[in-house]
Amino acid sequence: MYGVRDPFRRAQLAIAALFCFLGFQYATWASRLPALKTRLDLSEAELGLLLMACGVGAAASFPLVAVLMKRMGSRRLAIVSAVCLSLLLLALSAAPDYPVALVVVFCDGIAVGSLNVAMNAQGAALEAVHQRTAMAKLHATFSAGSLFAALLASGVNLVTTDLAAHFGVAAVLLLLLVGLTRSGLLTEAEQVSAEAPAEERPPAPEKGRRKLSMPSRVTVWMGCAMVFGTVTEGAMNDWSALYMKDVVDAASELAPLGIAVVSVMMVLARVFADGWRSRWGDGRIVRVGSVVAGAGLALALLAGGVVPTLIGFACVGLGVAAVTPCIYVAAAAQGTDALALVAAMGTTGLLAGPAVIGFIAGASSLVWGMAAVAASAILVSLCATRIRWPRPVES
Repeated sequence: MYGVRDPFRRAQLAIAALFCFLGFQYATWASRLPALKTRLDLSEAELGLLLMACGVGAAASFPLVAVLMKRMGSRRLAIVSAVCLSLLLLALSAAPDYPVALVVVFCDGIAVGSLNVAMNAQGAALEAVHQRTAMAKLHATFSAGSLFAALLASGVNLVTTDLAAHFGVAAVLLLLLVGLTRSGLLTEAEQVSAEAPAEERPPAPEKGRRKLSMPSRVTVWMGCAMVFGTVTEGAMNDWSALYMKDVVDAASELAPLGIAVVSVMMVLARVFADGWRSRWGDGRIVRVGSVVAGAGLALALLAGGVVPTLIGFACVGLGVAAVTPCIYVAAAAQGTDALALVAAMGTTGLLAGPAVIGFIAGASSLVWGMAAVAASAILVSLCATRIRWPRPVES
């Protein structure tokens, strides 16, 4: 982040690089799943378990991340976890067999969980320190990182199909990004003013008695809202194309437009969402947005047809785009334990949501499965009424 003098822009670029980093890292190895499947001679079930291992690692990282955040701070934890994620790409490319690959991917999930909490803590602190909204744009750069990874994978494949070469190039790029990012991240001293007011924080444990405490009711509502929000987001990513093909009877070339519409609307909404947050506040954005997502999808299910379905999918992308950024900001205001728990619950939603929708679809039909997605979005709005939202700040 050299050459940027404005403290806000300098920190914003550095933190955005972390979000881009995480999207790039995950999409890099996810894009080479066919190559990993062939090299390790995996069945479809084994490949599914490999994917689940990453999610399980991220979901199980909550106790560790809560401790590391207190001992290391978000800046050091972000840097360490980012370096680990870079090296884990190399380890995955060198994994000699399936059990080792499972361990590597599980560790990758833990590092993902650590970086996820650390970078969102940095983003929330950036808003609190400078009193300017930024979180939605930061989340938009995650998608940009995924896009860059896909382009790199295509480019490398034109030269060589060697997995180690691809992951080696990606790891070098990621380590360079960490080096450039390091100087711009907020230090612990700069984050002091980002802490919640003393009267809003739960009482600190006595020294020498680091007992686990039950989360507050506000934190539980935040976690529930995050679960329902990520269930909605994850299910749309996994089931929209199949719904287009099997239920709407869209042509094969039109089926992928479902996820494309959701993704494009989500990125565009996140680019502009910080301005909306400044004008209307996080609570209203989450409540109204989730209703738009749920109602739009429900109406699309009732109407049927390709065009109504795509409009409904667009409503989902538009409506849920700012949900997770806003909840992360609210959770960070409650402290690192709340942020770590809410992040873990969000990962659980992403992991379990598509599977739950699959079970519902198997027991009835995919229409009812997608109806459950619409209901999940509406539940976000109900949970949002119980959350203590921060006051609007400038964009």
